Amino acid sequence: MSRILVVDDEEALRTLVARGLSLDGHDCLMAADGAEALDILIAEKGHFDLLLTDIRMPLMDGIALALAAKQEFPELTIMLMTGYAEQRERAKSLEAIVSEVMTKPFTIADLRTTVLKVIERSIG
Repeated sequence: MSRILVVDDEEALRTLVARGLSLDGHDCLMAADGAEALDILIAEKGHFDLLLTDIRMPLMDGIALALAAKQEFPELTIMLMTGYAEQRERAKSLEAIVSEVMTKPFTIADLRTTVLKVIERSIG
């Protein structure tokens, strides 16, 4: 199906999200923070259908990652995840470059449905 880069500093959640999305046939790569994710994006020349990233992370947060990724790869579809209301408010300023912001906690079923919807929208 689609190639997704999953970025979250919590290893258990990152793995759970990647495994859940793999159930739908997605090929998921994982990164522990924004800096590692940006390195992967550059190494892979942005060949991902979706960048799915947490907002609150050390080194480079998801918002800084989204801005850098979109500048480098304008066609990249980006979806954010957060468990913090103030981070969700920060993400509102990114509506032009972010397709969706998912609030934690969420079920894997909800995540799978939302990711599918975002990817379908991006293909048009």
